[in-house]
Amino acid sequence: MTFAHSSRVTLSPRDAPRFSGETLFDRLARTLCAADCLPRKELYESWEVARRARRRFRGGRVVDLACGHGLIAHLMLLLDDTSATALAVDARLPPSAATLATALSAAWPRLEGRVTLQSKDIRDVALDASDVVVASHACGALTDDVLSLAIEARARVVVLPCCQEKATCDQGGVGGWVDAPLAVDMTRAARLRAHGYVVYTQLIPATITPKNRLLMAEPNPT
Repeated sequence: MTFAHSSRVTLSPRDAPRFSGETLFDRLARTLCAADCLPRKELYESWEVARRARRRFRGGRVVDLACGHGLIAHLMLLLDDTSATALAVDARLPPSAATLATALSAAWPRLEGRVTLQSKDIRDVALDASDVVVASHACGALTDDVLSLAIEARARVVVLPCCQEKATCDQGGVGGWVDAPLAVDMTRAARLRAHGYVVYTQLIPATITPKNRLLMAEPNPT
């Protein structure tokens, strides 16, 4: 049977033999299999977002908004230890977010006490210009709220949008040329450029999610 990376089935201890290597990813996957609380898709999606973000943006506090289990916050610290702390915020943190955090801190003690999980509205998060703001699949217009917060703080930002709704998301007048979700994401890139950001666009593997457009941006230093 195919081990689909896009599956929402929870990783469990019986999946651990699939990750038999000694790479960071395999060690991470085995730890999450033992924790028995994370959808398989979230592992692959978070890994692809975090490693691409870290290739581009290093240092600074990591702020993981609409964070789900907060896996990206932990991964960003594992991939780049020059970030001292991370904050993971969601309106409704899943109960297993604490389970995941405990499992990761046990496997990598240097994470202990460095990732803060908070359940609150992301709009109440105070950002700093040195932060790296990340949001993976912040649904619909929530991605636009993340961008607004980052722009206001002049912070670096990484988003993997999803559920681009015609009713709530700006298509920038190009919806007649391209499909609505692409029009929305193109408009988001243009918005960041209009606010003096340098924009970088990438795709994560479509085998993980069809909503795979990764948008990264940082304030233009000039």
